[in-house]
Amino acid sequence: MFDIVLYQPEIPPNTGNIIRLCANSGTRLHLVKPLGFTLEDKQLKRAGLDYHEYASLIVHEDWEACKQVLAGRRMFALTTKGSTNHHHIQFQAGDVFVFGPETRGLPEEIRAEFTPEHRVRLPMMPESRSLNLSNSAAILLYEAWRQHDFAGAV
Repeated sequence: MFDIVLYQPEIPPNTGNIIRLCANSGTRLHLVKPLGFTLEDKQLKRAGLDYHEYASLIVHEDWEACKQVLAGRRMFALTTKGSTNHHHIQFQAGDVFVFGPETRGLPEEIRAEFTPEHRVRLPMMPESRSLNLSNSAAILLYEAWRQHDFAGAV
Protein backbone atom coordinates (compact mmCIF):
# COMPACT_ATOMS: atom_id res chain seq x y z
CA MET A 1 0.00 0.00 0.00
CA PHE A 2 2.92 2.37 0.81
CA ASP A 3 6.63 2.54 0.12
CA ILE A 4 9.46 3.74 2.38
CA VAL A 5 12.72 5.04 0.95
CA LEU A 6 15.85 5.21 3.09
CA TYR A 7 18.32 7.51 1.36
CA GLN A 8 21.86 6.44 2.28
CA PRO A 9 21.00 4.85 5.66
CA GLU A 10 23.95 4.60 8.04
CA ILE A 11 22.95 2.61 11.12
CA PRO A 12 22.22 -1.11 10.58
CA PRO A 13 19.79 -1.63 13.52
CA ASN A 14 17.57 1.23 12.29
CA THR A 15 17.31 -0.34 8.85
CA GLY A 16 16.74 -3.77 10.44
CA ASN A 17 13.88 -2.35 12.51
CA ILE A 18 12.39 -0.76 9.39
CA ILE A 19 12.67 -4.06 7.50
CA ARG A 20 10.60 -5.63 10.28
CA LEU A 21 8.14 -2.71 10.17
CA CYS A 22 7.74 -3.09 6.41
CA ALA A 23 7.29 -6.86 6.61
CA ASN A 24 4.54 -6.45 9.21
CA SER A 25 2.71 -3.69 7.36
CA GLY A 26 2.97 -4.82 3.74
CA THR A 27 5.18 -1.87 2.88
CA ARG A 28 7.90 -2.04 0.25
CA LEU A 29 11.32 -0.75 1.36
CA HIS A 30 13.81 0.99 -0.93
CA LEU A 31 17.43 1.55 0.07
CA VAL A 32 19.45 4.13 -1.85
CA LYS A 33 23.22 3.60 -2.01
CA PRO A 34 25.73 4.15 -0.67
CA LEU A 35 24.69 2.26 2.45
CA GLY A 36 26.62 2.64 5.69
CA PHE A 37 26.69 -1.17 6.09
CA THR A 38 26.30 -4.38 4.10
CA LEU A 39 23.05 -6.30 3.89
CA GLU A 40 24.86 -9.15 5.64
CA ASP A 41 25.61 -6.98 8.71
CA LYS A 42 24.93 -8.84 12.00
CA GLN A 43 23.22 -5.85 13.63
CA LEU A 44 20.95 -5.40 10.62
CA LYS A 45 19.93 -9.05 10.70
CA ARG A 46 19.46 -9.07 14.49
CA ALA A 47 17.19 -6.01 14.45
CA GLY A 48 15.14 -7.45 11.58
CA LEU A 49 14.95 -10.86 13.26
CA ASP A 50 13.55 -13.39 10.81
CA TYR A 51 11.42 -10.84 8.96
CA HIS A 52 13.91 -10.27 6.12
CA GLU A 53 12.33 -13.06 4.09
CA TYR A 54 8.89 -11.42 4.42
CA ALA A 55 9.97 -7.90 3.45
CA SER A 56 9.97 -6.53 -0.07
CA LEU A 57 13.36 -4.82 -0.38
CA ILE A 58 14.82 -3.01 -3.38
CA VAL A 59 18.33 -1.54 -3.41
CA HIS A 60 18.97 1.36 -5.80
CA GLU A 61 22.36 2.53 -7.02
CA ASP A 62 21.42 6.17 -6.54
CA TRP A 63 18.55 8.60 -5.97
CA GLU A 64 17.84 8.99 -9.70
CA ALA A 65 17.38 5.22 -10.12
CA CYS A 66 15.02 5.15 -7.15
CA LYS A 67 12.95 8.02 -8.51
CA GLN A 68 12.62 6.24 -11.85
CA VAL A 69 11.12 3.18 -10.17
CA LEU A 70 8.69 5.35 -8.18
CA ALA A 71 7.81 7.78 -11.00
CA GLY A 72 4.22 8.95 -10.96
CA ARG A 73 3.76 8.28 -7.25
CA ARG A 74 3.09 10.94 -4.63
CA MET A 75 6.23 11.36 -2.51
CA PHE A 76 6.83 12.97 0.87
CA ALA A 77 10.20 13.95 2.33
CA LEU A 78 10.43 13.47 6.09
CA THR A 79 12.55 16.22 7.55
CA THR A 80 12.97 18.31 10.66
CA LYS A 81 12.98 21.22 8.19
CA GLY A 82 9.49 20.31 7.00
CA SER A 83 6.60 22.73 7.09
CA THR A 84 3.67 20.29 7.17
CA ASN A 85 2.84 18.17 10.21
CA HIS A 86 2.10 14.55 9.32
CA HIS A 87 -1.36 14.52 10.88
CA HIS A 88 -2.56 17.27 8.51
CA ILE A 89 -2.06 15.11 5.41
CA GLN A 90 -4.68 12.85 3.86
CA PHE A 91 -2.46 9.98 2.76
CA GLN A 92 -3.32 7.98 -0.34
CA ALA A 93 -2.62 4.37 -1.18
CA GLY A 94 0.67 4.27 -3.05
CA ASP A 95 2.25 7.22 -1.23
CA VAL A 96 6.03 7.12 -0.77
CA PHE A 97 7.87 8.30 2.35
CA VAL A 98 11.51 9.37 1.92
CA PHE A 99 13.88 9.50 4.90
CA GLY A 100 17.46 10.74 4.98
CA PRO A 101 20.57 9.43 6.71
CA GLU A 102 20.51 9.37 10.49
CA THR A 103 23.38 11.80 11.10
CA ARG A 104 22.50 14.49 8.58
CA GLY A 105 18.99 14.03 7.17
CA LEU A 106 18.06 14.56 3.55
CA PRO A 107 20.47 16.82 1.67
CA GLU A 108 19.14 20.24 0.68
CA GLU A 109 19.24 19.38 -3.04
CA ILE A 110 16.88 16.44 -2.46
CA ARG A 111 14.61 18.36 -0.07
CA ALA A 112 14.34 21.07 -2.74
CA GLU A 113 12.74 18.52 -5.10
CA PHE A 114 9.69 18.40 -2.79
CA THR A 115 7.11 21.17 -2.58
CA PRO A 116 6.63 22.63 0.92
CA GLU A 117 3.41 20.64 1.45
CA HIS A 118 5.36 17.45 0.67
CA ARG A 119 8.09 18.24 3.24
CA VAL A 120 6.70 16.59 6.33
CA ARG A 121 7.76 16.92 9.93
CA LEU A 122 6.77 14.99 13.03
CA PRO A 123 5.87 17.17 16.02
CA MET A 124 8.39 17.27 18.87
CA MET A 125 9.46 19.57 21.64
CA PRO A 126 11.17 22.81 20.51
CA GLU A 127 14.53 21.93 22.09
CA SER A 128 14.63 18.50 20.38
CA ARG A 129 16.80 17.93 17.31
CA SER A 130 15.27 14.79 15.82
CA LEU A 131 13.61 11.46 16.42
CA ASN A 132 15.17 8.07 15.78
CA LEU A 133 14.87 7.01 12.13
CA SER A 134 13.05 3.74 12.75
CA ASN A 135 10.68 5.40 15.23
CA SER A 136 9.92 8.16 12.72
CA ALA A 137 9.22 5.63 9.98
CA ALA A 138 6.86 3.72 12.28
CA ILE A 139 4.98 6.84 13.40
CA LEU A 140 4.42 8.06 9.86
CA LEU A 141 3.61 4.70 8.34
CA TYR A 142 1.08 3.79 11.02
CA GLU A 143 -0.66 7.15 10.70
CA ALA A 144 -0.95 6.67 6.92
CA TRP A 145 -2.13 3.08 7.35
CA ARG A 146 -4.59 4.09 10.10
CA GLN A 147 -6.18 6.55 7.68
CA HIS A 148 -6.90 3.54 5.46
CA ASP A 149 -8.40 1.56 8.34
CA PHE A 150 -5.31 -0.71 8.39
CA ALA A 151 -6.26 -2.24 5.02
CA GLY A 152 -5.07 -5.84 4.72
CA ALA A 153 -4.34 -6.23 8.44
CA VAL A 154 -5.82 -8.84 10.73
